[in-house]
Amino acid sequence: MKAVFFTFGCKLNQCETEALADSFSGQGFDIVEFSDGADVFVVNTCTVTSKSEQKARRVIRKASRDFPDALVIVTGCYAQLEPELIGELGDNVLSVTLDQKDLIMDMAGFLGSGQAQGQDLYKAAGFWLETQSPGVEDKDGRFRFSAADFNFHARAFLKIQDGCDHRCAYCRVRLARGRSVSLSSDVLMERLKELEAGGYKEVVLTGVNIDSWRDGDMNLSDLLRRIIDETDHFRIRLSSLEPKTLLERDLSILSHPRICSHFHVSAQSLNDSVLERMNRPYRAQAVIDAVNRLRELKENPFIAADIIAGFPAETDEEHGVTVTNLKKINFSRLHVFPFSARPGTAAWDMSPKIPERITGERTEEIREISSNSYQKYLQTQTECQIQVLLEEEKESSGTRFWEGTSDNYIRVRIPFDKNLERGELVLCRIEKEEKGILYGNLT
Repeated sequence: MKAVFFTFGCKLNQCETEALADSFSGQGFDIVEFSDGADVFVVNTCTVTSKSEQKARRVIRKASRDFPDALVIVTGCYAQLEPELIGELGDNVLSVTLDQKDLIMDMAGFLGSGQAQGQDLYKAAGFWLETQSPGVEDKDGRFRFSAADFNFHARAFLKIQDGCDHRCAYCRVRLARGRSVSLSSDVLMERLKELEAGGYKEVVLTGVNIDSWRDGDMNLSDLLRRIIDETDHFRIRLSSLEPKTLLERDLSILSHPRICSHFHVSAQSLNDSVLERMNRPYRAQAVIDAVNRLRELKENPFIAADIIAGFPAETDEEHGVTVTNLKKINFSRLHVFPFSARPGTAAWDMSPKIPERITGERTEEIREISSNSYQKYLQTQTECQIQVLLEEEKESSGTRFWEGTSDNYIRVRIPFDKNLERGELVLCRIEKEEKGILYGNLT
């Protein structure tokens, strides 16, 4: 049997999709592309913006329409909050909420074993799901997503945390994912050591809010120290960090060479009044101080941030303050989102709403700042030696090359070498930058 996987949204979703795909692959499924057709399509959805939901609906409808005999499983945050709507997108669409998401891994065994052979897959899977209960406490079920082999990435992902205790006015994810829970440090270390033994040279630690990871008295800083002490080889990449965490804890461990020189700071705005309306637990100066702290710990790190443009009641002056602060901080790159009102959040009813035209203008202004900053950062990389994780063998205009990701999260191309392998870490000297990609040679 064949299965196709689609992932929308964050690194946590990517991590959970990898675990689902690993389970299907381990139970007899071939993981294929959409164009190949499949018996099962798994769509892992996001609810951060209405656009992400729209994209998911488009894929779900297409899979249902083009392959009417297939089973289309839809899960993730969007499916958690709108299961009835998801189920109406096609006669063969099965919506699976987050409290049963881990059971999709067991469903792979049911479908792959032939128990559903000759039956309508949608009906068989739906009936099977109704007969199941998670069988474990909710927290344990949420941390079943642990892949041994990764189908879609050369790096490994490890889910260490789920849920969020913040109540940000714009965010719907906490409504889907619930309160913060953490994977125990002992289980976490066991999984990391298995990934290390499996040969993975980079592990991404991910969750909804990894800053809130806890195990007794241990926090994220303590965890990173334990990982460094008890493992040997792989480099460690962190997902988004909160400004308060960067300021209130001893994060000197971030200077360790095994921790990637790439950080994503959760900013959202750099105007105090807007941050207050967003119900964010910090103000603009904290973001500025946090970035300065990271630059003290690492030499020329790549620092990115999320910014929401056009939040309700945002004045021209407030937007201007954010722009001024962005130029002062000089982030390496910005992920800019026009405000998207999400049902069930405090911002859904906030007014006045910013006209779409003005929001678009503000979005483009910040994206221009991001483009300029990114270009300047790339220029600092020429003649540098950079550690690169090889991810894909490619060819362009008759020339073969390896493409991978640097320690500081930039795409790098080097000449093809048959003695190298996907997932290998190599040291390169960068010679030039072209269209956002660095080009270099092995040192």
